[in-house]
Amino acid sequence: MAVAIFKSPLGGEYHGKSRTEGKPAGRRRVFVQTETGCVLGMELDRSDNAHTVKRRLQLALNYPIEESSLTFGDRVLKNDLSAVRNDSPLLLTRNFMHRSSSTPCLSPTGRDIQPRDQSGPIEILGNAGRFAKTKQIIKEIVKAIKTGVDPLPVHSGLGGAYYFRNSRGESVAIVKPTDEEPFAPNNPKGFVGKALGQPGLKRSVRVGETGFREVAAYLLDYDHFANVPATALVKITHSVFNVNDGVNGDKPHSKKQLVSKIASFQQFIPHDFDASDHGTSNFPVAAVHRIGILDIRIFNTDRHAGNLLVRKLDGIGRFGQVDLIPIDHGLCLPESLEDPYFEWIHWPQASIPFTDDELEYIQKLDPIRDSEMLRSELPMIREACLRVLVLSTIFLKEAAAYGLCLAEIGEMMSREFRSGEEGPSELEVVCLEARRLIAEREILLPKAEVDEEFQFDIDCEDAGCDYSPKLISQDFMNRNPFHFPIGGNGCFPLSKLDENIEEAESEEEEEKSFTSVPAPANNITTMSKLSMSLKYTSLGEKKLKFPKFSGTKPENGYMAGSSSGHRSANEQLPASVSFVKLADMNDCEWALFLEKFEELLYPAFAKRKSITLGQRQRQRLGTSCQF
Repeated sequence: MAVAIFKSPLGGEYHGKSRTEGKPAGRRRVFVQTETGCVLGMELDRSDNAHTVKRRLQLALNYPIEESSLTFGDRVLKNDLSAVRNDSPLLLTRNFMHRSSSTPCLSPTGRDIQPRDQSGPIEILGNAGRFAKTKQIIKEIVKAIKTGVDPLPVHSGLGGAYYFRNSRGESVAIVKPTDEEPFAPNNPKGFVGKALGQPGLKRSVRVGETGFREVAAYLLDYDHFANVPATALVKITHSVFNVNDGVNGDKPHSKKQLVSKIASFQQFIPHDFDASDHGTSNFPVAAVHRIGILDIRIFNTDRHAGNLLVRKLDGIGRFGQVDLIPIDHGLCLPESLEDPYFEWIHWPQASIPFTDDELEYIQKLDPIRDSEMLRSELPMIREACLRVLVLSTIFLKEAAAYGLCLAEIGEMMSREFRSGEEGPSELEVVCLEARRLIAEREILLPKAEVDEEFQFDIDCEDAGCDYSPKLISQDFMNRNPFHFPIGGNGCFPLSKLDENIEEAESEEEEEKSFTSVPAPANNITTMSKLSMSLKYTSLGEKKLKFPKFSGTKPENGYMAGSSSGHRSANEQLPASVSFVKLADMNDCEWALFLEKFEELLYPAFAKRKSITLGQRQRQRLGTSCQF
């Protein structure tokens, strides 16, 4: 199905212009994955270009390369490959796909004759020096495979997963191929229908991109603080993997053959049960806090009881000393602010203040350093994901310094869901207000200082911009903070141009001026007008409408009826509304946004503290006399 090392006479064919702005990288090995899951490993020389890579896939896999794009992270490789690093995974996708019953397949099926894999069965992609534990597990698995101990499929869950075992038959790793995720082309459980790179279970997490998020969670768990098992991105070859036959209705092939795939490889931790089978009152406060800190940093949208493993430490009874192991981080680091799901948010441990050691750990976190590390270790990660990491880490650091507990921080990140409507979280309201202030600032600037070509595009590179993000404003406490409503019914999303807003009768004329705004030529003007409209909008006086989820309309085969704050991502598939996007700002706008964001945090924290205090006072009054 795939080949690990491809040697071709195309070394001197299709050479483009030499790179003038920098010296091209030397000889490298890369792994190219097609949108249907086939993986091809090849050696790149200095003179190779994107068309050379495509041509090799066409020869080796009979893969059509017309109207195709070769991508490396966020970057579409037009010709030059100097930015591609050694052992990097690339993705080849078709720009225009016309599927029909007569020609549904875009890549070869199992019946086609393919070259045999020439490399080892498991290879770590990226810096193997960070994965010493994984390398040892791989050695055990390879030894077991040679003695006939095959992996076992995992029957639970929506995606394809496999237990790989050692020579004693013990499960030591769980492998999840990227092309067998929910909705991916080779999903073994019938959840197919999308190509790699399209929106998946979460709209802001693409199909085929959960594997590197698993690795990111492990890399961000410094000093094994939250107990995340060792995880690496690997290229792995075995006959146990699933390959669907599009001609026969995406049914698995009956005849097994060696298949090479890119997958996440996580150490299997023996455990006694998961959090759904155990009373939460016995969970250690420190373990809950550490997992919660990680979940906030990575903006986890799927922390439910099923992915919190419980391991007994004393081996006595059911409710002795236990430890918690967090797994399944494939839906963290979304590309835009989603509605997170934190199982621990209502546990009593989350309301206990952080210890001095935990506060010290939080304050030492450096989101800029974390972003640079992930860019180096996981170059395929998208810049939008890194911005979410920076935003959530700054939010955690400032909230912990202000004195908020874990539950209060989680509540500020979670959306409200009332009467079938989903409103923005307190965190999102702060972000919307920060964007409004930036857009308002653009209006006040003289026209000569406005860049007419500025398009709020994350892919735009402004070489002349040298604005360093200011993580903490030193003098903002001396200013009069801008007071804004927190936790209301909603806020006007800047990314929407056609929101329906119910205004008071006295302001009907004003409503007509911005409820239906035509798309102008200049995006700055549009953003500014929409943002200025927030200035006259009070959440307490006017009702802003947000998309409704009726609970009766099936979406992607699942029923939509509640916020993900009440169900895990494995239990729901409807796409959530996006109130805040971070990828539509260039570097200068992003730096200004972070500065305004931090200035607005302290009024928001004060508001949250007052809400929490009011809730506690009502609880003390009691309701025993009410029936």
